[in-house]
Amino acid sequence: MAFDGIVIANLIKELKETILNGRISKIAQPEHDELLLTIKGNSGQIRLALSASASLPLIYLTKENKPSPMTAPNFCMLLRKHIANGRITDICQPQMERIIQFKIEHLNELGDLCQKQLMIELMGKHSNIIFCDENYKIIDSIKHISAQVSSVREVLPGRTYFIPKTQEKCNPLETSQEEFYQKVFSKPQSLQKSIYTTYTGVSPVIASELCFRAGLEGDRPCSALSQEQKLHLFHHFSWMMEDVRKGRFCPNIIKNGKEPVEFAAVALTQYGDLTVNEYPDISKVLETYYADKNAYTRIRQKSADLRKIISTILERNRKKYDLQLKQLKDTEKREKYKVYGELINTYGYNLEEGARQLTAENYYNGEMITIPLDPQLTPQENAKKYFDKYNKLKRTFEALTDLTRETHEETEHLESISTSLDIAVSEEDLTQIKEELAQYGYIRKKHTGKKEKIKSRPFHYLSSDGFHIYIGKNNFQNDDLTFKFAVGNDWWFHAKGMPGSHVIVKTNGEELPDRVFEEAGRLAAYYSKGRENDKVEIDYLEKKHVKKPNGSKPGFVVYYTNYSLVASPDISGLKLLSD
Repeated sequence: MAFDGIVIANLIKELKETILNGRISKIAQPEHDELLLTIKGNSGQIRLALSASASLPLIYLTKENKPSPMTAPNFCMLLRKHIANGRITDICQPQMERIIQFKIEHLNELGDLCQKQLMIELMGKHSNIIFCDENYKIIDSIKHISAQVSSVREVLPGRTYFIPKTQEKCNPLETSQEEFYQKVFSKPQSLQKSIYTTYTGVSPVIASELCFRAGLEGDRPCSALSQEQKLHLFHHFSWMMEDVRKGRFCPNIIKNGKEPVEFAAVALTQYGDLTVNEYPDISKVLETYYADKNAYTRIRQKSADLRKIISTILERNRKKYDLQLKQLKDTEKREKYKVYGELINTYGYNLEEGARQLTAENYYNGEMITIPLDPQLTPQENAKKYFDKYNKLKRTFEALTDLTRETHEETEHLESISTSLDIAVSEEDLTQIKEELAQYGYIRKKHTGKKEKIKSRPFHYLSSDGFHIYIGKNNFQNDDLTFKFAVGNDWWFHAKGMPGSHVIVKTNGEELPDRVFEEAGRLAAYYSKGRENDKVEIDYLEKKHVKKPNGSKPGFVVYYTNYSLVASPDISGLKLLSD
């Protein structure tokens, strides 16, 4: 996550355009390390969220409100006393640091005009919100940092506020070519690391982006660059900083499908194979990114137990299947024992007593064959011995054939459930997966006394040509889509030979353009086990040709005639509808 000085610079620009000269009408502290300021400006009322959370420090404009505790914390009461109805006169960023400074004018109890400073430090576990007077003397902070906690700086009432210089970094907006060459290329480090350890506010992501734009590998040693390459890199660095100085930002989120991967205030060209979503302002980027990231993290955490259960059963099933196949291979010799018995019955009448073998012509293929004999047994008893072996292996073959088929079907079923977990995006999606696991005895169903209402719905896309496309999120939805929702002339898509969603294109009796087939194929590829592959083979046919065998597990179908296409699991540009 690139919450760096450049993102802060973009935030400063946005805040100056929206809340500068605005009045603070409300101050709330919904969490112990978070503030919510309501500000009235020329464009109306807007809220500013400020979080000093060690795991998620944030600041962004929002329209959302958050409930506050019944009794306001002391820090909140202090701010209300001093700056309630105060006017924000300036917003700045010291030296490209991850710090935002608010200068606020207000009237004291005597009616005199006073100035206060609200410093927002967004520095990971060192994040804080510090309230100072006009002389930078700390009045209070949302987190108190004593000398026992930090030997670098105390953050306590009465102390003087200053920005700790824990690293000798340069301001990237004020660098020269000489300084860039001297500072960056003299370090015995990789190129990427040298850039972000030299300049304040430049994150590893931005350093990597600069190397990519210059056509250089970020892990390359600084000493390995030619003069031309050094100059090329400096030019890209200068151009990016010029954009920052002039406020030319490009707020965006990089997504892998629907999962947010990265965000930045400048264009990230290094993620060529992923989707870039651009936004009008950086606040929307931060609010969207962290909301989506939290949702994905929460779903991953909530599905962890289910994944472990499925993974354990799958591993056991695969081992069992391999053992069954090995045992099944051992039964292949059963026909040989049957032939031995028949040949002994045919030619064994002239065998000498105590014979150890019989050499005879195999009348099935005309070849001579030597059959081992037990000298203690008569020819008839030797024949019976081979027939017994044949019958035993035949019974084993028949039993193992059924068992291997059942084990294989169960493995396929579990793999399809595992794929459903991969595409689940909400807790409601997990509810149906739990229902399927409980129905087949993999987990114990909890009886709550009332039937749980299923809120999960299939994905619903709109093709470029206006055709509606539906994708099942799990096996129950796959069955419902294919056999209850779709009609005979609708088209059905599925990744060939691997677990995946059923994809239905509603035709409404119309002929589909070629582009719809291509887009539906991409969706079938993405919502399958092959979503990480470059290409996926897709089977497609009219729904009327798709059949469900009696007694088969949910999501399992058969078809005997189909078309095929090869699709990329890239669904960028396809419109997902909210229903």
